Amino acid sequence: MPLAHVIRLIAEEIGVKAQFNFVSSDENLEADLRNNVWKGAVIGGRVSNVMMRVPYDSAFKCRVEQVVFTGQYSTESIAIAYAKSEYPDEKPVPAYFRFDTVAVENDSISDFYLTSFAGGQLAANIARYPDMQAAMTALNGGETKAAMGPLGQLEYGLTEATDVHQPPLAGFAVSNWTLGVGVNFRFRPLSYAVDDAIYAALEDIRGNPRSPDVTGPRS
Repeated sequence: MPLAHVIRLIAEEIGVKAQFNFVSSDENLEADLRNNVWKGAVIGGRVSNVMMRVPYDSAFKCRVEQVVFTGQYSTESIAIAYAKSEYPDEKPVPAYFRFDTVAVENDSISDFYLTSFAGGQLAANIARYPDMQAAMTALNGGETKAAMGPLGQLEYGLTEATDVHQPPLAGFAVSNWTLGVGVNFRFRPLSYAVDDAIYAALEDIRGNPRSPDVTGPRS
């Protein structure tokens, strides 16, 4: 389900109009949450009521008390998309990129992983793009032979000439994770409403519409 659709489902459920605030990643998740959810950037910027695509981790949740982590709605994992004409027999794995070009989103987890893989032997063949949409455009246009990034974003950009797979990734500490939302701890009632909206949407997808007196689990 596209992220924008999830956001609109939440807004419709709680009776507001969705307004989007697109932000770039900071140095780590804690900084993302500080700058966009509970404190705000030192210069410019603004905080949002709800931050989407927040990775859920129980230990991290206990460390960052200013944010309520809730609304777990999806899982994400890292994969490799590739041109079928370039790999008709064997699907590419990271070691192939010592010789073949691969597109990544700049400063993403895939970028960091490939840059450090095999002592930096892949560095010359990594093509960096501002986002995965641009990376997939490059792959589909023949600029690179492969692209590495989140599975959902790769699948969204596939064409008839490209495909995707998930090989074992040696040395990759966390190659899949749960996605949820983050809400400022001062707005805990909002986190309950968001959680209920996501729970209801997931139940509808499963073909088990929620009855009016049932609410979803709250984190």
